[in-house]
Amino acid sequence: MLQAHQAAEFAAKAILRGLGTPAYGHSVYRLLETISNLNIEVPDELIALARTLDQYYIPTRYPNAWTEGSPYEYYTYENARQAIEYCSRILSWVNETWSALSREENN
Repeated sequence: MLQAHQAAEFAAKAILRGLGTPAYGHSVYRLLETISNLNIEVPDELIALARTLDQYYIPTRYPNAWTEGSPYEYYTYENARQAIEYCSRILSWVNETWSALSREENN
């Protein structure tokens, strides 16, 4: 789940950096909001998916995030499958958006 979050984070940062905009932080939600503020339409559905991925950032990364037990005890296969699906959808949007921006630049 951590890797799904990081992949979505890095993809959002890639668009921002490709547009010459600083990209800081680890919140996929905030990064997509920053993209949206550049007048690039980010579907509300993706914002919602990003918020869910952001919930996985700290508790899946740090073994002491939970007062008892390890992170693996708190997440299921379904959580992991969902995180990968959400990440895939964000990555697809990033690819499509970057392709569209590149075509606009070339015209």
